[in-house]
Amino acid sequence: MQLTAVIEREGDGFVSLCPELDIASQGDTVEEAHGNLREAVELFLECANSTEIARRLSAPRAAR
Repeated sequence: MQLTAVIEREGDGFVSLCPELDIASQGDTVEEAHGNLREAVELFLECANSTEIARRLSAPRAAR
C-alpha cells in the first residue's frame, strides 16, 4: 500500500501528515518526522479494525 506523507516545517521542527488515514506526527528533522509518521501509521494499521481502516481510506478528504 502506498500512502502520502506531507512534511512541513513548523517552528523549530517538522510536522508530518498522512492525509489518507488522517494521522500526524512530528520530529526535529524531516527524516525524524517521516520515521515517526511511518511508525504511527504502522501502529494504527496493526491496532485498528478493518472497518476503521476502510472508513478512513474511503472518506473524502474534506470530511476527515
